[in-house]
Amino acid sequence: MSKKLNEYEMLLKAKHEHYAVGAFNFSSLEIMRAIVDGASATRSPVILALSEGGLRYAEPRYIKYVADAVADMTDVPIVMHLDHGKTFDIVCEVVDLGFHSVMIDGSSLPYEENVAITKKVVDYAHKKGVVVEGELGVLAGVEDDVSSDMHKYTDPEQAVDFVKKTGVDSLAIAIGTSHGAYKFEGEPKLRIDILKSINSLLPETPLVLHGASSVPQKYVEIINNYGGDVKGARGVPENLIAEACANGISKVNCDTDLRLVFTATVRKFLAENPTVFDPRKYLQASKDNMRDFVIDKITNVLKSNNKA
Repeated sequence: MSKKLNEYEMLLKAKHEHYAVGAFNFSSLEIMRAIVDGASATRSPVILALSEGGLRYAEPRYIKYVADAVADMTDVPIVMHLDHGKTFDIVCEVVDLGFHSVMIDGSSLPYEENVAITKKVVDYAHKKGVVVEGELGVLAGVEDDVSSDMHKYTDPEQAVDFVKKTGVDSLAIAIGTSHGAYKFEGEPKLRIDILKSINSLLPETPLVLHGASSVPQKYVEIINNYGGDVKGARGVPENLIAEACANGISKVNCDTDLRLVFTATVRKFLAENPTVFDPRKYLQASKDNMRDFVIDKITNVLKSNNKA
């Protein structure tokens, strides 16, 4: 059975010891199993993240019960988290359902409105022992229901004011990452200087990096070679993610990468095995490859292995 651990405590430990916990998005049993198997193999804490799109795809109660069952198969710390909740109602729904952690994303709202809705969520969730993540700053890009054609870096002084007024447990900040598979046109760069400033001003607030998929070219090429069209996809270089983790980021979100691994494996498997029509065969291959990806990310980028 997985260890019971408050997500705030999990992330604060990571912050102080200069590693990060992976928040891997899932939308199916195979992806969920791959994440948990990868965390178990590396003895790493892990966050199972579900977006609003994921909630619609899989009925919330069903997916929560399945996640609890999967978590009971391991003894590493596992947190069930709502990613990018946009409304008070959707956040309350999953709080009442028993999620351990929720994100209220008011980053697209005017500052005072972001403060107001975030504090409202904090007041509700904390009464039920649920941890809350807020967001300040805007990430460009598109992923699920999250989209923006602009980027706005997080202001360090405003971050302090935001945490003080809302009481959030962790804060997602904007330092140059973006959502989706097409993150950079020019040279990839993260504003580590902004991260360092926020980290020094908020020493007891875990900081979160969204839009941090690395978009591994190995899987982009497989998809394109087997009938797909994701040409030009570029992610955040892993050395930049590792640098962010070493300088205050204690939670890193990853969604696009797992989608790429899953899709690449299925396309290649079916092309090379045209007589196969048993889903278990190509889903097993996909799960194995996603598990290996999670192991590599935990061990070589996040450095959360053996931190369970």
